[in-house]
Amino acid sequence: MAMHRHVDAQLLVGDDRISQNPKLNNCVKGWRAAKYDWIVLADSNVLMPVDYINRLLDAWEPDTGLVCSPPVGCRAMGFWAGLECAFLNTYQVRVQYFADALGFGFAQGKTMLWRRAELEAAGGIGALATEIAEDAASTKIVRAASLRVRLATPPFEQPLGRRRIAEVWRRQTRWARLRRSSFPLYFVPEIFSGAVFPLIAAGYVASTADISAFGTIAALSFIWCGAETALAKAAGWQPGPLYPLQAILRDLLLPVLWIDAWVGTDFVWRGHQMSIAADASVR
Repeated sequence: MAMHRHVDAQLLVGDDRISQNPKLNNCVKGWRAAKYDWIVLADSNVLMPVDYINRLLDAWEPDTGLVCSPPVGCRAMGFWAGLECAFLNTYQVRVQYFADALGFGFAQGKTMLWRRAELEAAGGIGALATEIAEDAASTKIVRAASLRVRLATPPFEQPLGRRRIAEVWRRQTRWARLRRSSFPLYFVPEIFSGAVFPLIAAGYVASTADISAFGTIAALSFIWCGAETALAKAAGWQPGPLYPLQAILRDLLLPVLWIDAWVGTDFVWRGHQMSIAADASVR
């Protein structure tokens, strides 16, 4: 700000508690101080290319209520960061863009472009406190207005650096529990979204036809992971040499995450103890 005094900017501090969501609480003051019709809520760990805002605006169409971008993991260091890339890139990003192509886009809190009028019509930024996750509340607000959530293309990157398995697991369990809480009907079929059940079914069919179940599963696993790796390379997501193994491990973990999401309610987000069983808003 000192170097660019010609830019109208303010540094805002303080804790405006409207929910148990610390990120949303931190955004309240910025929303209220913003002077313009278009407002971007963005996480600080998202890389912003020089055309960042233009790419968001390019995705806006007349029936749009919100433009988002899921994060693509990049600059991964070590096996567990590669596992997180397998979750983020060829699983979550792939599913979100598929849903967007069908007209059922979901908001992603990493980057959200709002036109002020849309959110103000729903009650302002405080309306995002109706769900524990602000992106889930955003999705419901936009759909209630008969508008669409659209995704910017290509998605923006999030550098991962080095990760520990505990960090990856906690993040995935948190997201799974939030999805189950906010969109339970959409969450139910998630257990079938990985390779585990298709491969089990293929192995069973092969065994009943006197074909090697192990050979069938191995061959289909190679095809499945090969297709994912090819997709990641085509998209420029730079999968590492262990990516097929990380994709297999991810798919083995998906049913466990699904079960955990139905059983667990609490999680820690950046030092804040939170619960999907509690009321999202703070009165």
